[in-house]
Amino acid sequence: MYLSDTIAAVATPPGVGGIGIVRISGPQAEQVGAAVFRGSAGGGFESHRLYYGRIINPVDTFLIDEGMAVLMRAPRSYTREDVLELHCHGGYLAVHAVLEACLAAGSRLAEPGEFTRRAFLNGRIDLCQAESVLDVISSRTPTALALAQRQREGNLGQLLEEVRRLVAEALAVLEAHIDFPEEEIEADSLGLIADRVDAARQIMLRLIDSFRYGKVLREGVSVLLVGKPNAGKSSLLNALLCEERAIVSSIPGTTRDLIEETVSIKGLPVRIIDAAGIRSGQGDEVEQEGIRRTLERISEADLILFLADGSRPFDEDDHEILAALRERKFIMVVTKADLTQYQEIDAPMGCHVKVRLSARTGQNLDVLRSQLFSYFTHDADRDCGDMVALSNVRHRDILLRASASMTRFDEHVRAGLPPELLSVDLRDLLSAVGEITGATTPDAVLDMIFSSFCIGK
Repeated sequence: MYLSDTIAAVATPPGVGGIGIVRISGPQAEQVGAAVFRGSAGGGFESHRLYYGRIINPVDTFLIDEGMAVLMRAPRSYTREDVLELHCHGGYLAVHAVLEACLAAGSRLAEPGEFTRRAFLNGRIDLCQAESVLDVISSRTPTALALAQRQREGNLGQLLEEVRRLVAEALAVLEAHIDFPEEEIEADSLGLIADRVDAARQIMLRLIDSFRYGKVLREGVSVLLVGKPNAGKSSLLNALLCEERAIVSSIPGTTRDLIEETVSIKGLPVRIIDAAGIRSGQGDEVEQEGIRRTLERISEADLILFLADGSRPFDEDDHEILAALRERKFIMVVTKADLTQYQEIDAPMGCHVKVRLSARTGQNLDVLRSQLFSYFTHDADRDCGDMVALSNVRHRDILLRASASMTRFDEHVRAGLPPELLSVDLRDLLSAVGEITGATTPDAVLDMIFSSFCIGK
């Protein structure tokens, strides 16, 4: 990748739409625009102003489309370079003809994530903010989007900068004593070092602790509904979705394949999987295949909801399901609580919690939603309005490594090691934090991160 190049790519999703956008960034962006765009009023471009005109092929002046053009001069652009956007009709051929015209005018095709990488390399955003762009695009619930937007605004980077500042202050005190090894570190200096390191530790521990919550917001979780036929699995799926997604019938074995839908539960993206009812020695070949797939998914789902029919006695099929769940933690849902023949069923061994409900009336559906949320967030009482949470495995792993450096530092202080050796631990900690923000991230890691972006972002 060369920052001296002018790059171009389609910035809108593939397919047919009302508008397609081709983005150009680099030192020749305005010249490329002048070669392919003819404004209706003539003249050049004024920064951050939309112009109407015709888009042409610069080779043969063939008319490609009519549309709009906007030039954003550096540094007031996404990449802090000159950026030109061409807005045309959203058909596949029209958009790619505009792109080909821009390439013919002197730009080259952008690499995946190259626009965002240039924004990072040009200092507009840190690496945390760059990675959060993907999270914003892929967010599936309002809460996940809010978390991604806070990271995009730099909130995580600000916390990590505070960690870096505290550790740097402690390191400066240590290094002041390196030139005078015969002098012991004074008690006041030791106290300042301890205070700064402990303050940095508290921030890091809070961030590490937030990872479980942030990860499920970012990636979502899967919940498998298991139970014997007619236990109420499809009815519960429909009730959680607030729509008739699955067929509900009194005929056993109606659900024969896996039905998956995502629902937001208090901001968590939860993929609910309705599976074939499990019963032994019955049903045709298709139903038996559905049961086999259900049993396979038990080991893959993040959580199991075991549905027991509250209108019927606990029987051999229920015990067979419990045997399949013996290695898994599960929530027991006793269904059909609105029926007169409802009978209470005791929670079996391995049950995380039991909920009695009626999918038909909605009784205790909110209780189940709360239990699901609590299970995946460890009953975290979080203010989602200003929360900063780790959601990226790379960030979590680096902070664990930084925390290990801090633990070694504590051990070496207690062992009375000299400042030269103590400073090594703090430098390792600073280097680790810099890998998250991009200050010390190796090029190979940057390549890996940005290669996961789409071309045009």
